[in-house]
Amino acid sequence: MWLVFALLSAVFAALTSILAKIGIEGVNSHLATAVRSVVAAGMAWGMVFLVHAQSGLPAVSRKSWVFLILSGLATGASWLCYYRALQLGDASKVVPIDKLSVVITLVLAAVLLHEQFTLKSLTGCLLIAAGTLVLSL
Repeated sequence: MWLVFALLSAVFAALTSILAKIGIEGVNSHLATAVRSVVAAGMAWGMVFLVHAQSGLPAVSRKSWVFLILSGLATGASWLCYYRALQLGDASKVVPIDKLSVVITLVLAAVLLHEQFTLKSLTGCLLIAAGTLVLSL
């Protein structure tokens, strides 16, 4: 089931890029990021209440709060940079570079989370990096 959600995530991420590029025309990139963030936060909280997950809020540990907040700050920084890059460049060039996050994630997962970095992982990273290079030229 995770694969279905991962594929849907990829489809929605692709739509995000195209819709953002169209919508950002003539709009300050920081304002556009703020609008997107409010909509995304509203959607996320809507799901929390829809599935009655709000009761789990008091059970979130201090460590989880710290790392979820840090993750949120990283997301915000990513979105601010992404929208500015989209405003300044072509989506067809910005998006592949943004997807280098896959390579960076695999490396960080190996270093920080001690996840296995295999020959398959290395090959995938090299292919993604090469594809990014080809697409961004």
